[in-house]
Amino acid sequence: MSTPQSPEDMIFAVARGDRTALGRLFETESGRLLAIANRLLRRRELAEEVVQEVFLTVWRSASTFSPDKGSARGWMTVMVRNRALNLLRDGARMDYEDGETLADLGDRQSDAHAAFEALSARDALRHCLSALDASKREAILLCYVTGLNHGEAAATMQVPLGTVKAWVRRGVSALQECLK
Repeated sequence: MSTPQSPEDMIFAVARGDRTALGRLFETESGRLLAIANRLLRRRELAEEVVQEVFLTVWRSASTFSPDKGSARGWMTVMVRNRALNLLRDGARMDYEDGETLADLGDRQSDAHAAFEALSARDALRHCLSALDASKREAILLCYVTGLNHGEAAATMQVPLGTVKAWVRRGVSALQECLK
């Protein structure tokens, strides 16, 4: 039976492009990091967003980690702390719309679905949107077709803000590739 890898070993593997190592690192460290972010922000959905952003940074920048400067846990903890504090300073990102405001906006999900259905079957955009999973497609349509901001789309879809942001970012990237 092999011993579990240390966070440092997992980060070095991530730096080599090992997605499995990133998954193991997330499994072992995300709970602790989420607790830290939640303690600072006192809002679970914002804490989840911070942790998600940190793991994206780890994926992109694992090669910059240096064990000479500190532990892997310390490196990730500092990133979570800094991002959480930045969110606290940037009060605009913390605004969510209440249910009454969303009700006044109308049924944007139906509007988004109608806009998608209105696209011609031969339209390249319809083909590329159809290739996305339903959640990414809905998030993109809510933000780009109906004009909801990410927070409003998150409230409409009843998912965390960070999730909607990730769906939109990944979905737009996939659309760009598909439409080339």
